[in-house]
Amino acid sequence: MAAVQEGLQVDEARRMILEEFRPLPPESVALPQALGRVLAEAIRAEHDLPPFPNSAMDGYAVRAADTEGAQREHPIHLRVLGEAAAGHPFSGAMEPGTTVRIATGAPLPPGADAVIPVEDTDDTWGPGRSLPPMIAVFRAVRPGEFVRPAGEDVARGTIALEPGTVLTPGALALLAALGRFEIPVHRRPRVALLAIGDELIEPGRPLPPGCIYETNRTALAAQALEAGGEPIVLGIARDDPEDLQRLLDEAAAHRPDLIVSSAGASVGAYDWVKEVVGRHGEIRLWKVRIRPGKPFAFGHYRGIPFFGLPGNPVSAMITFDQFVRPALRRMGGYPRWERPRIPARLAEPVSSDGRETYFRAQIFYKDGQFQARLSGLQGSHILSAMARANGLVILPEGIRTLPAGATIMAEVWVDLQDLIETSVILPSVALGRAL
Repeated sequence: MAAVQEGLQVDEARRMILEEFRPLPPESVALPQALGRVLAEAIRAEHDLPPFPNSAMDGYAVRAADTEGAQREHPIHLRVLGEAAAGHPFSGAMEPGTTVRIATGAPLPPGADAVIPVEDTDDTWGPGRSLPPMIAVFRAVRPGEFVRPAGEDVARGTIALEPGTVLTPGALALLAALGRFEIPVHRRPRVALLAIGDELIEPGRPLPPGCIYETNRTALAAQALEAGGEPIVLGIARDDPEDLQRLLDEAAAHRPDLIVSSAGASVGAYDWVKEVVGRHGEIRLWKVRIRPGKPFAFGHYRGIPFFGLPGNPVSAMITFDQFVRPALRRMGGYPRWERPRIPARLAEPVSSDGRETYFRAQIFYKDGQFQARLSGLQGSHILSAMARANGLVILPEGIRTLPAGATIMAEVWVDLQDLIETSVILPSVALGRAL
């Protein structure tokens, strides 16, 4: 059994944890269920896209040479052979001096090499209008003009999407255009979530004296979903080692990729995580130099990676974000697990105790730079500051204070471009220093 690492720095702890995780094996999912998933294999085009030359405009398919010299004052007249519509190609071949009326997206008839837009002819094309025997062409076109060539988007045999691509709506549209329906993606990591504490009550039930509603499973399940995982929300274990083992065994029976508990990982008289996990597994990491969130454990229970998070809700969410989320992103095959980090100007001073400290903050763009102010009181039980935050500002280890106006690294939870474009500053809130 490996020695327990205790009191590591944040980066050291995260590096140690991530060494254990690799992308999960691929599975095939249907195209409508693939949004946000990560491609596990390259997608090679089995045909050209577009699959045939087609018209980019409503108009007339022509031989470009037949339009040479055409002007509005001196039009060229062409004989109309027929028409081509999307899904209904023209069945004949064009000869010199002829044309075919064509709709946007319709295949270019054999012999044609360009399209004249309808507005550059004397046709007043509209619904139900019959095919004219002749048209007058008011301009010349070059070969290929107003034509979408076969393979212009993706050529047959080339790689359309690389492994590791996160499937956006645009990527799904491309896969559909290539005729793909079953898509190889990395499996979503399954996360079993449980809480510990005699004082915890399920939301929706009456609240007895001295008790509080359990919030961590709700928050952590949402964080797991956001990270690309599938949460399995289990129950609440009492402050009793046998009840905790019962719930851990229930978690293991679901065969998850991770087990995450909240509370019980400190050193109090009712904190049983270290002992109970050690019965059927190991604790490899105990405590991290992070604020909030020092009571943190990582190890294995019955061979399944286990994270023991603090009980205070903000501490649980911060440690999930900094340690569990990276593991989930790596297992899900995402090319990056890191959130964007940017320099921001502090709108007010911050201070801590020398540990690497994560302040909940409102990050905004003003006067040509990113700025940050605290989103409320910073106690590890203050959920309103988490609700108002759109990111974190990070005071490095060993630095106890920074003044207003100093530059600090901010970890952003929202789209940076949206942050710049909206430049919305949320209302000021009461500030606090308690962590």
